[in-house]
Amino acid sequence: MSTAPTVPRRRLGPDGPEVPVLALGSWNTWDRMDFGDAVSLVARSAELGCAFFDVAHYDMGPHAENSRTDLIFGRAVREAGLARSDWQFCGKLWLWDYPATGFTRQMETSLERVGAESADLVVVGDYLGELDVARVVADVAEQIDAGRFRGWGVNNWRYRDLRAALDIARAHGLVPPSFAQLKYGLARRSMAEGHYYAPLFDAGELALQASDVFEGGMLVGNLRPDRRIGADVGGIRERIAAAYPRVRQLADTLGASPAQLGIAFCLANPATANVLVGVSRQSQLEDNVGAVELLDRVGAPALRRAARDLWLDRDVAPDGTW
Repeated sequence: MSTAPTVPRRRLGPDGPEVPVLALGSWNTWDRMDFGDAVSLVARSAELGCAFFDVAHYDMGPHAENSRTDLIFGRAVREAGLARSDWQFCGKLWLWDYPATGFTRQMETSLERVGAESADLVVVGDYLGELDVARVVADVAEQIDAGRFRGWGVNNWRYRDLRAALDIARAHGLVPPSFAQLKYGLARRSMAEGHYYAPLFDAGELALQASDVFEGGMLVGNLRPDRRIGADVGGIRERIAAAYPRVRQLADTLGASPAQLGIAFCLANPATANVLVGVSRQSQLEDNVGAVELLDRVGAPALRRAARDLWLDRDVAPDGTW
């Protein structure tokens, strides 16, 4: 196999690092494969130049899962022989029990489980209810000053709180969020392309990190996933499942797989810095990397035109209060 990196890099926000456009998520991923396969997958991701791992500790909040996926990943990256400089680590901070469970405790737990001294980035997760944004920004800054990570983003935040976080950080000389991790893909686009987030992307204040791009596998043919998948905002999941034959047809027309089409569509948006995918086999990773060639071959404008009828949540248009 070739060892030359094939995955290009983009900047994850105005002050963010260069990251590979393809990144690997951890939710229901590393604990669904043979450990030897996990080691091979980590090693191959480094060869391809996409060793960016979104790795979270999932055992907190109302959806605690008693998951070992972060522990397994930590063992796999060490067994693969990667130096810490060979891979990028994006962690998670949760707001379910915040501030009772503070960021210091969360980071210490997460870093210990992965076996790393620090993360490169973190995503501050979504939440219910009111949020003390100033406190979150200050507490994130405390973690940055302690050397536990260098930059941060948000996951599905309400626009008003995100806007406040940007303004508060800049007013106080603190590090602002540089990216937003949002549900985004062929069928579900309104949050990322709507009139709240899109202007932030267009102005260069934030970059987009696309997640759940396959809708738990539905957009690559797994129409009845046997694992937990992301929230169905707007109640359009059955419509998404029904759209899969059109996705398959378009992919065939373009000489690509449905996964390649889904990733390339996200990358056709200039706001997108990288796309998180959940793979459990090396063959899936190899296929996903083909999205780069598809985008180069077809071009972003033509790809977006070809996929325009697959946008299913136009009528859901989020109001920035997810």
